[in-house]
Amino acid sequence: MTTSISFNTSASEALAAFSVGPSAFPVGTSVDVKNRFIGTWSHGFEIAGLVEAGYMIRRLSDRSILPDVLAFDEVRAG
Repeated sequence: MTTSISFNTSASEALAAFSVGPSAFPVGTSVDVKNRFIGTWSHGFEIAGLVEAGYMIRRLSDRSILPDVLAFDEVRAG
């Protein structure tokens, strides 16, 4: 007897399987980022990308992407 298994996953199911954090923001979302030196929040940023370790962040003033990945707890809705 042969068993056939079909894997039909939608894009949303595939994204749900990629666990990235408690509440991942989509690319393009305006956010505030936590200053690692003094602990305050700075505005003027957006989500440029999402990786397993956190977010890639774009500075709105000059559209440059910050060199470090920010952890999920270093970003909040802006």
